[in-house]
Amino acid sequence: MAKIEIIGAPQSTVVRAARIACEEKGVTYRLTPARPHSPEVDRIHPFGKIPVMRCGDFELCESKAIAAFVDRAFPGPKLFPDDAKRGAKVEQWVSIINTSIVPAVMAYFGAYFFPKAANGQPDRAAIEHVLPDVRACIDVLDKAVAGSRDLAGNEFTYADIALLPLLAYLRDLPESRAVLAEKKELTRYFDQHSRRESFQATVPPPMSELRSSAS
Repeated sequence: MAKIEIIGAPQSTVVRAARIACEEKGVTYRLTPARPHSPEVDRIHPFGKIPVMRCGDFELCESKAIAAFVDRAFPGPKLFPDDAKRGAKVEQWVSIINTSIVPAVMAYFGAYFFPKAANGQPDRAAIEHVLPDVRACIDVLDKAVAGSRDLAGNEFTYADIALLPLLAYLRDLPESRAVLAEKKELTRYFDQHSRRESFQATVPPPMSELRSSAS
C-alpha cells in the first residue's frame, strides 16, 4: 500500500490524533504541515479543515475517518474494537468529546493562543466566561476514568487518542492545570498514557510558531 501523507498543522489536536493512530498501528506516514483553508487542504476537505490525508490516489478528511481507515487498512492493535459493546463505548466517548468537550476547551484555548485583542495578550474576559464549562468537562472526564485504565474500558482505543491531545494543552494553561491537579483519576490516566511511544513521538512544536506563521 502507498505511504500515508497527513496534511495539517502539527499543533492541532486533531492532526495529532491522526498521527497517534498511525503511530499506534506502526504505520509509516509523512506529515505535511499546512494550515486550514490552504490550497492542499481545500482540495480534500469541503470546509477546509485539518487534517486531511492522502494514500496513493485515495484522499480522506476528518481525523476520526482517517484513524478508522488506518485501523482497517493496516495490521496492529485495534483502535475501534469489533465487539459491539466495546465499539459502541468508543463511539459514545468520541461523540461526547466532539460535541461537548471540544467546544468548551477550544474556546478556552482560543482565548490564550489566538486572542482577538490587538496587544496579543490572553483574552481574560473570554477565559473567565468559558472556565465553568471547562471545569465541568474536567469533572466528567475524571469520573469517566475512575477505576479504569482507559476512557472506554480497559483497552486503549481511538477514544483515548481523541482525548489525550486536548488534555496535553489543558495541562499547559494555568486555570485548567490547577483544576486538573485536584483530579487524581484524570491525572493518573494522563500520566500513564503520556508515556506511550505514540504520544511522545507526536509532541507538537510550540503554538507560538503557528501564530507567527499566520501573521
